[in-house]
Amino acid sequence: MSLNRDIVLKGVKDAFGAPAAILFAGMLGFGAMGQANGLDIWLTSATSFFMFALPGQVVLVEMLVLSASGVTIAIAVTLTATRFFTMCLTLFPQFPEKQRSSFYYLVVHFVAMTAWAVSMRDFPKMKPEDRLSYFTGFAFVCWAVSTPATVLGYMVAGQVPSYINLGLVFINPLFFLLTFTEVKPRGNRIAILLGAPLGLLSYLWFPDYSLLIAGLFGGTIAYMVDKYFRNRQHA
Repeated sequence: MSLNRDIVLKGVKDAFGAPAAILFAGMLGFGAMGQANGLDIWLTSATSFFMFALPGQVVLVEMLVLSASGVTIAIAVTLTATRFFTMCLTLFPQFPEKQRSSFYYLVVHFVAMTAWAVSMRDFPKMKPEDRLSYFTGFAFVCWAVSTPATVLGYMVAGQVPSYINLGLVFINPLFFLLTFTEVKPRGNRIAILLGAPLGLLSYLWFPDYSLLIAGLFGGTIAYMVDKYFRNRQHA
């Protein structure tokens, strides 16, 4: 299996814009968060290098601060990573079967919210044989900027107000949300519209489970509504 150099470079070029800048800002905020909570720079930056999953990294920091047990931390971080299961199920089948190889074990580490959302939006416009090359270049850049951004955020934490540092963490999910609104399937847009109010309402009563509740009910309702309209179109 070989990658198309020109397509890889196109992915790199596309990533070196808003996607990399947004991810860089989010990791800046995470680095500052690690410093504010008393973690050393090596552990904070290592999470970006080896985990590369901002929600899981935030959970890891919070539970370390609370002195949770190693088993509890592992379970909590693993639960935050379950989203990668559905990401991979929707992303990797779009690569041609002839390109399947052990290279997947490397490239799967680069799967993250930004690269996945952009791929789901742009893959239908590409030739199937170009998708793996494009994703590799794009996603590698996103991963490569995360650790330097974390280190920089850690080092400048004391120079930036804490509310700005925390706000930077949420820039990446916001970019993901705005990117995903461009994906054509109606169910995705319905899920986004339902998820926002459901998240706010469920947080009032079940703050620890609000994200899970919003995702479960918002996604289920969106699927059912979309299925209803699809059935009507084919009736």
